[in-house]
Amino acid sequence: MYDVIIIGAGVSGAATARELSRYNAKVCVIEKEEDVCCGTSKANSAIVHAGYDAKEGSLMAKLNVRGNALMEQLSKDLDFPFKRIGSLVVCKDEEDMPNLKALYDRGMTNGVPGLRILSKEEVHEMEPNLADDIYAALYAPSAGIVCPFHLNIALAENANVNGVEFKFDTEVTDLKKSGDIWEVHTNQGVFETKYVVNAAGVYADKFHNMVSEKKIHITPRRGDYCLLDKSAGSHVSHTIFALPGKYGKGILISPTVHGNLLLGPTAIDIEDKEGTNTTREGLDQVIAGANLNVKNIPMRQVITSFAGLRAHEDGHEFIIEEVADAKGFIDCAGIESPGLTSSPAIGEMVADLLKEKMHLEEKKDFIATRKGVLNPNTLSKEERAALIKEKPEYGNIICRCEMITEGEIIDAIRRPLGAKSLDGVKRRTRAGMGRCQAGFCSPRTMEILARERGVNQSEITKSGGNSKIIVGTNKDSL
Repeated sequence: MYDVIIIGAGVSGAATARELSRYNAKVCVIEKEEDVCCGTSKANSAIVHAGYDAKEGSLMAKLNVRGNALMEQLSKDLDFPFKRIGSLVVCKDEEDMPNLKALYDRGMTNGVPGLRILSKEEVHEMEPNLADDIYAALYAPSAGIVCPFHLNIALAENANVNGVEFKFDTEVTDLKKSGDIWEVHTNQGVFETKYVVNAAGVYADKFHNMVSEKKIHITPRRGDYCLLDKSAGSHVSHTIFALPGKYGKGILISPTVHGNLLLGPTAIDIEDKEGTNTTREGLDQVIAGANLNVKNIPMRQVITSFAGLRAHEDGHEFIIEEVADAKGFIDCAGIESPGLTSSPAIGEMVADLLKEKMHLEEKKDFIATRKGVLNPNTLSKEERAALIKEKPEYGNIICRCEMITEGEIIDAIRRPLGAKSLDGVKRRTRAGMGRCQAGFCSPRTMEILARERGVNQSEITKSGGNSKIIVGTNKDSL
């Protein structure tokens, strides 16, 4: 029996879990995948939006600006990468200036700090690689970039250390109310709880519609991306947006916190809630859209492409509330962009709602900080030498592209909610994210995973489930 069960271990569910872990409550997060950060939260633009795009007075606007304001201190408390690099919304024609001005006015109404409209000369001085025909730009200095994996993992780890349980490979199949208690039926049995938080991303409509007569509908909106090598990471120094259109903010070009260059996303509505395959059409659209606003993009430096799904609710608004005809069921639905930015504020809002309903009391021993996986590159030569002398595994490079050591991989596996798969190691350490895309380091990483977890290498997967790397042997056992 739990006080609260959260469905979904993405960034909204993890942020809610972390905020609830401040209080004396028995909380559990149920996730159908093998790890946190396996859905929308792992495949997105990694942008901390300033807040000028969301409609005035909307919950999106309010939580965007609040989440942006919380992000810097949160990154220090929970030790994940965040940089406030600013963004530019570029305008290519004088005729579009009223639309740019409208965006400025909306941002001012939403409370976005420091907004300015830059002239052609000012914006080209700031970004020399912008297309020559850029006429003006809206500059938002409060915008930033973050590592979405590390944000999600940090929130979840901190929640876990503070007592929140996580159940992975556990898929919710049904929800039933028995008096004041919710029965959460899963492939791993039935769990009982007083409150349910529906943070299930593209599946949030499925669970809402199980319990409410007032239906909602979420469309998976696919976004294709291209990721370029770190040699291209300085091509722009701000996040570059086109003027928003019907389907969002268009194709962006942005540095990442790890030094790469990111292009995307598309906005293609599909029916398959697992449809994260890229398409030639989608990637061509990314490349064409990026080249409209930035010149000389070194496309030969693309090292990978990927796609993610946004949970687009028909009303294009966050739905965060107790369902009127399903008491004890809290929706956290329709969390699309700027959902990543808003996540700290979403966690606050859901936790405040439950705190009031359950009369929760704060813990005296809440642990507010967390340290991430140690990056030896942040140490001085003397400190690194001392570390390797004490722990020789930090002198053994496993991933040559990203210079990730055995010590970092061991840390990623052993820590709270530790990595169990190649992708789990990759999201925590970047081993496998470089130029060769895990071509060289996978066998060694598998050896370490098998050794640390006490299993045979044939049991190691890429991303849980049936994604096994070794499917047979080509020699008889001696």
